[in-house]
Amino acid sequence: MNTDMHTLLSALQAAVGPAHVLQGDGLTAYERDWRKRWHGRAYAVVRPGSTDEVAAVLRVCARHGVEVVPQGGNTGLVGSSVPDGSGTQVLLNLGRLNRVRAIDAANLTMTVEAGCILQAAQEAADAAGLLLPLSLAAEGSCTLGGNLSTNAGGTQVLRYGNARELCLGLEVVTPAGEVWDGLSGLRKDNTGYDLRHLYIGSEGTLGVITAAVMRLYPQPAASMTALAACDSVDQCVALLQLAQQRAAASLTGFEVISDCALSLVRRHFPQIPQPLPPAPWTVLLEVSDAESADHARTVFEGLLEAALESGVITDAAVASSVAQSRAMWHLRESISMAQAEEGLNIKHDIALPVSRIPAFVAQTDAALQQAFPGVRLVNFGHLGDGNLHYNVQGPLGVSAADFLARHEPAVNALVYDAVLAHGGSISAEHGIGLLKCETLEERKSPVALGLMRAIKQALDPDQRMNPGRMLARRPGDGFTAVAP
Repeated sequence: MNTDMHTLLSALQAAVGPAHVLQGDGLTAYERDWRKRWHGRAYAVVRPGSTDEVAAVLRVCARHGVEVVPQGGNTGLVGSSVPDGSGTQVLLNLGRLNRVRAIDAANLTMTVEAGCILQAAQEAADAAGLLLPLSLAAEGSCTLGGNLSTNAGGTQVLRYGNARELCLGLEVVTPAGEVWDGLSGLRKDNTGYDLRHLYIGSEGTLGVITAAVMRLYPQPAASMTALAACDSVDQCVALLQLAQQRAAASLTGFEVISDCALSLVRRHFPQIPQPLPPAPWTVLLEVSDAESADHARTVFEGLLEAALESGVITDAAVASSVAQSRAMWHLRESISMAQAEEGLNIKHDIALPVSRIPAFVAQTDAALQQAFPGVRLVNFGHLGDGNLHYNVQGPLGVSAADFLARHEPAVNALVYDAVLAHGGSISAEHGIGLLKCETLEERKSPVALGLMRAIKQALDPDQRMNPGRMLARRPGDGFTAVAP
């Protein structure tokens, strides 16, 4: 960074106010990622309170040649939202851009700023009698801007799609500090390239999302939730097919959980009820009906009866109240926290054709056990849309940090070879970030990588927006990884 530090600091303070430019110690919450794998050091944490202030900050950074790392709730899992270790980057935290600007009930849309907590946006939609269906475990702390920048998925993708499908328009500040107002809320607009799709999933490498128009839906008349026990992944897939036949579009959730994953919840959070005895695999499924509670109940009970009679499932527990339904979802959403309590593990957020998942799990489980005897496979995820969180935990009694440090590259190579052999993707909903950018270089089509770099060059010619994330930057970026 070739600039006068005093001049830079004064310009940043003038853009957002001195109280919102943070420097020095005590910034760990901004500079360390949620998994505590990476800990960088920012020149300053800047917290703008409006789109105009974001634009002013980016103009300052452009004049001074300073790199910018956008950050939302800092709940990401791939190291995309924390600074490197150089102490020269500006960390742009959007937490103050947290307003719900408007809800258009007739158009079934809401306009929300990027720093709005997802749960707050959900509650605003609910207060208007509508549904924002984007839902994930971190919804109490993640932000809409972060969700869009990583194209977050979550538990209702099966029915409503990823964040990309739920977004109709964006407001974006370019690296040069220009504001693109694309907050149209239109469902049809064929007036050239659909720019919003460039920024969704770009992880802050092309510009800064400051607001979005999100799709809303009518609230369902009723929802039914159940846990079902299966003996194998094949049975889980058979249950999914049966649920799709019986419930069709009303099937809104279909999560698969291994017993290893639930065992970690039992160990670290014994107060969380588990309604079913341990089984090799447990499915959490939900049906939401627009007609009536009676219709939802009829569909759901018929589905579970057919599954039991055919032997697809061995047991089931149906939620009889909203509280019980929430408890079942809480059980599912506690897996990541239980993993964190257990210690560092090797995470894989992969996508596969649903039909290939049983073969992938059987073959990859066996290969990992042979290569790393005693390894624990903490597998769970959104089977309905083909997304598995295929996580590898070291053997009992082995230091989790030591296992990760010694074996992560070999484990990743084995898993990613299998994923690609089965026609899958190395990232389904978490993004690339720092964690997978070198892997992307090795495994993505050279043609695709060339096109991605051309887009980056066109929109961020000075390579200042979140460098080294998604598209690998060459050695010397100064990023400091926490020794695992």
